[in-house]
Amino acid sequence: MVPPTLPLPSAHMPRKKSPHPASGPPGLPRGARRGRLTLPAGLSAGLGYDAVGMSADHGKRVMDRLPRVGCVFACDEHWWWIVPAGSHIGLVWPAVTSYAVGAYVGPPSGPRTARASRTPRLIHRPEGDSPYTPPIPLYFMACHIAGVMPCWSVTE
Repeated sequence: MVPPTLPLPSAHMPRKKSPHPASGPPGLPRGARRGRLTLPAGLSAGLGYDAVGMSADHGKRVMDRLPRVGCVFACDEHWWWIVPAGSHIGLVWPAVTSYAVGAYVGPPSGPRTARASRTPRLIHRPEGDSPYTPPIPLYFMACHIAGVMPCWSVTE
């Protein structure tokens, strides 16, 4: 069975405006707000950016195995990888990940502990001037960790 395909965005397609990104998404506690991960000064994000989240345990495994890593943020036991905007289009990211369009992430869940950080902090800055982790190797690593086959769609 062939997975359904999604049209790829183009300059000729109108973009839908999303609701104000600072308001909490469904499932967050009442009054909870999302904040955008802020890139360090001097890094160029000309393609826009999104974030892929995973547990810190998975994040450590990915960090050790990827040949090139962009900006990575950590908040409590959750790590966020900066990828080019639209890196979710045509891909089915595994359930062990969270995909945050525009890198707007919600507050961590669970009780606050003395050592847990409630604000994402930068834990890895790339060598060059690009904040991006290449999304396809990240995607394949996430699928491998999740034990699922990669799944994507292609349109002509």
